[in-house]
Amino acid sequence: MSTAETSQSAAATDGATASATDAATDSASAPHRTVFVTSYEGALGPMTLAAAVGEELPEGGALTGVWFDGQAHDRAGLPDDAVTVEAGEPEEPAVLGRARAWLDVALAGGDPGERPALAPSGTGFQELVWEELRAIPRGWTRTYGQIAKAVTERAGHYVSPRAVGGAVGRNPLSVVVPCHRVVAADGALTGYAGGTDRKTRLLLAEGVDLPGPELPQDSLPGL
Repeated sequence: MSTAETSQSAAATDGATASATDAATDSASAPHRTVFVTSYEGALGPMTLAAAVGEELPEGGALTGVWFDGQAHDRAGLPDDAVTVEAGEPEEPAVLGRARAWLDVALAGGDPGERPALAPSGTGFQELVWEELRAIPRGWTRTYGQIAKAVTERAGHYVSPRAVGGAVGRNPLSVVVPCHRVVAADGALTGYAGGTDRKTRLLLAEGVDLPGPELPQDSLPGL
């Protein structure tokens, strides 16, 4: 083998070793958690709820996912080894029971009060956007542009409404983190992972004045 080939081989080996070391380090440093998943029959159709318990989480666990069955990005990020539980089983994390009670009220149009503990997993940018979603009061809406402006101020660099739309669409905690309260600049009920009909019903239940039928209701520009 030539000197050049030997050097290339050594570099490749070093790169593979470094990647394996980084992966092992990330795995070792990640908090140990177990994810539990259960079904929930809500007023707007069947849903799947997920919660994690373990290190760096509150006692009783924290919600990691709330999805309408069949929605866009349904159960995205749910680990293959998630443990399926039924409501009321001894091993069910307490937060799942609190989530069902919270959703019962919210989906009926009531004020459910404080959210259960949350632990969504996303990129730093996505989590900034999801924090802005949680700040939208019940009965109010915000536009993608308004959220983009708020995130721009926090991030220290320009963030486009289109980028915000992508993060909103990836929200793993439907209803609980109220992405249904985000509308287009003209008030149109643009894309919602759970479907425009559900978005309309959620906003009506919260007392939001909806736009007229002449406005487009079925797409998010740029996505």
